[in-house]
Amino acid sequence: METAIAKAKTKMWAGGRSPFNVSYGKMMMWYFLLSDSFTFGAFLISYGTIRFSLNHWVDHNYVFNEFPFTEANLPLAFVSLMTFILIMSSVTMVLAVHEGHKMNQKGVEKWLALTILGGLAFLGCQAWEWTHLITSQHPVLVNGVLEHWGTTVSHNPWGPDVMFNGQQVGTPGPVAFGGYFFGITGFHGFHVFTGVVINSVMLIKTKRGDFSKRGHYEMIEKTGLYWHFVDLVWVFVFLCFYLI
Repeated sequence: METAIAKAKTKMWAGGRSPFNVSYGKMMMWYFLLSDSFTFGAFLISYGTIRFSLNHWVDHNYVFNEFPFTEANLPLAFVSLMTFILIMSSVTMVLAVHEGHKMNQKGVEKWLALTILGGLAFLGCQAWEWTHLITSQHPVLVNGVLEHWGTTVSHNPWGPDVMFNGQQVGTPGPVAFGGYFFGITGFHGFHVFTGVVINSVMLIKTKRGDFSKRGHYEMIEKTGLYWHFVDLVWVFVFLCFYLI
């Protein structure tokens, strides 16, 4: 009788199947990603509210038309390269998880290393883009005086063009552009940097054989969920800042 009661008490949870058929670690990762998506969503909704409440905004084809080591006018080419790099790093992450399912340590090491390189390449591209926007000087007419501005959180040289002393110069644009651009892309870049650090730790643990000893590579899969989330968020950031 006591045995039957004990079985009845433990049947649902103790050692049974998870309600969502996933491990505790995976479930917590999904909860974290859901909460993080709310944060990004709030930022992007706030940006969209300001963006569409103003009559003038920056011309993306003019602001983001530079490419390293060339003087050619290539609108959105560089940010498209950044997007391609990040998407390819998501592919290598999928392959790392796949090799983990097959318990292939060398395969996990190879694809994780390529994922890390992709993340570092993306961060390097973002650093160049930020440096270029901040340090480039553009003529801006301010209260009848010609000044030269870079793009910062407090200065936006991408306002409507006017004629001044026979040349076409800009006027101050909405100051919100710099704050939102550097704030949101910087927040996403921090996530990419965090992902690179986590993947580096996973690579070290893989080389040490920690996961082979455990008999599974679930940690690689959980890290992959985070990395795919970062890639997915970039799609929305790219849409909001560079296309709309």
